[in-house]
Amino acid sequence: MLGTMTAHADDDDEANGLRKIIHVDMDAFYASVEQRDEPDLRGKPVAVGGSSERGVVAAASYEARVFGVRSAMPSVRAARLCPGLIFRKPRFEVYRAVSQQIRAIFLDHTPHVEPLSLDEAYLDVTDDLKGIGSATRIAELIRASIREQTGLTASAGVSYNKFLAKLASDENKPDGLCVIRPGEGVAYVAQLPIRRFHGVGPRGAEKMASLGIETGADLANKDIAFLRQHFGSFADYLYRAARGVDLRSVRADRPRKSLGGERTFDQDISSGSALREALDRIIEIVWERIERAGTKGRTVTLKLKHNDFTALSRARSVPRAVADKAEFAKIGHALLDAVLPLPQPVRLMGLTLSALEGEEDKVENEDRAGQLSLL
Repeated sequence: MLGTMTAHADDDDEANGLRKIIHVDMDAFYASVEQRDEPDLRGKPVAVGGSSERGVVAAASYEARVFGVRSAMPSVRAARLCPGLIFRKPRFEVYRAVSQQIRAIFLDHTPHVEPLSLDEAYLDVTDDLKGIGSATRIAELIRASIREQTGLTASAGVSYNKFLAKLASDENKPDGLCVIRPGEGVAYVAQLPIRRFHGVGPRGAEKMASLGIETGADLANKDIAFLRQHFGSFADYLYRAARGVDLRSVRADRPRKSLGGERTFDQDISSGSALREALDRIIEIVWERIERAGTKGRTVTLKLKHNDFTALSRARSVPRAVADKAEFAKIGHALLDAVLPLPQPVRLMGLTLSALEGEEDKVENEDRAGQLSLL
């Protein structure tokens, strides 16, 4: 694969001034913990989540993914796809404890750790605590320590910015390592299918294909004016990503300003009833995340992205923290009902809770740290 190196490649030739970034992503984390703790589940298709009619899959083992089972999928659909699917209720206290073990391994190498969730994080090891100097070697040591201390596997991506490191961590899953060296980023991105770009869903990929954009190279050949004409505010991200550019730094212990989730639909949705049903699914997943994080907030924000990539958002604040899932759902549905009927179909919907306790009182509609994809 162009742009990748073997797991034993050294990166001593990293250019001066570039960062050394590692993205570590646990493999099917929740499901793998269940298989570890219940040996009879090993090698079998497992889904973590509710098995009821309104249940949602929070995680799926690789054995289940073979059948098309994915996180954020309705449990009834998952059971249809995989008749032998075994459901287990989430045990977040266990997942948090394992996550803390993994975090301690990270901190043994660098204080610059930016968690994205319980099962993934960015690490900046430009100046690592042990003086190893090679980001590739550090990634190998981290993966070995995780396996030894937790009995679980992790995949890692190594590169000179966050965008490329995250792409790399997904390259050789599960239990893999991929390195994108300085000088290789542009070529690596050029050969990627456009669907691999974060934020590009099935419908977005279809639209891009209709415009002659199917790979990173195709995207790089479009100028910023063309991209802004067709993709609005999303254009700037696409322009930089096509060139392997990402100037974001790894920010340790960054304050979370919002917590939520968004879902890109396989098919655009236009009817009010279908949008309300989709919102119910998102509410289930997002409130679960809110409870898991043990956080509270006062502002609920609904985000909609139309099939032409124009976006709409509406927010409502209450004078004290949202009390429970019922109130969260009531506010979310009120925000949706206020904008119905919509002038055109919707390709993406998101819901967030912000103005969190301990944070400044302001709405953050696009907080990437707390806004997790439900794809």
